[in-house]
Amino acid sequence: MGKRGPKPRRKKPVEWSSNLAYAIGLIATDGSLSKNGRHIELTSKDRGQLQTFMRCLDIEVKIGIKKGYADKTANRVQFGDVVFYDFLLEIGLTPNKTKTIGALDIPDKYFFDFLRGHHDGDGSFHSYWDKRWKSSFMFYLIFVSASKEHVDWLRSKLERFLDVRGHITHGRTATVYQLKYAKAESLKIIKNMYYSNTVPCLKRKRVKIFKALRRAGNLTKFAQVLKLVDISP
Repeated sequence: MGKRGPKPRRKKPVEWSSNLAYAIGLIATDGSLSKNGRHIELTSKDRGQLQTFMRCLDIEVKIGIKKGYADKTANRVQFGDVVFYDFLLEIGLTPNKTKTIGALDIPDKYFFDFLRGHHDGDGSFHSYWDKRWKSSFMFYLIFVSASKEHVDWLRSKLERFLDVRGHITHGRTATVYQLKYAKAESLKIIKNMYYSNTVPCLKRKRVKIFKALRRAGNLTKFAQVLKLVDISP
């Protein structure tokens, strides 16, 4: 039996959708492009996130294990698709993108789907009672990148769409940048990221956010607008 040839390229071009934009947000943070021009990989500690990723891209591959630093392991999926790989290059993603990623060509219509994937991949949300003020519950929505250019691009897009400014700080190291939005501005962004109860997302992160909003007294009106009632784990 002769050696098998390469897997055929997909016949249809890549078409934008909310699911695709969400998946690209994950790739832009926790994903990577191989140097061979065909393979895409996504790594996550959360197995469910990888399953959501595959559903968004309509693919089914085996979830493997990737060993990292300090003997820690994570789940990963890897698949080959030359057409999709080239598409990712066209919108601005590259191999070894961590510190070089800049602006991405994301259609305005799907930007907040992309942003939700970006936040699920490498963002965070913090909330706490501020002891300086009576009954003051603070919360911050945070986006993270090792590329200042990419953080500046995210900030400019959000300012254009929602008239929010946020502020940029360093993370745990000087090579990591955090784009942070407090209370009123973060609410605007959350409303647009979670515009439906059925959008693909990392559920535990969504639950954390909406439980904090409930504690802050912002959830009732917010949930009525978005028809979001399920905040159970």
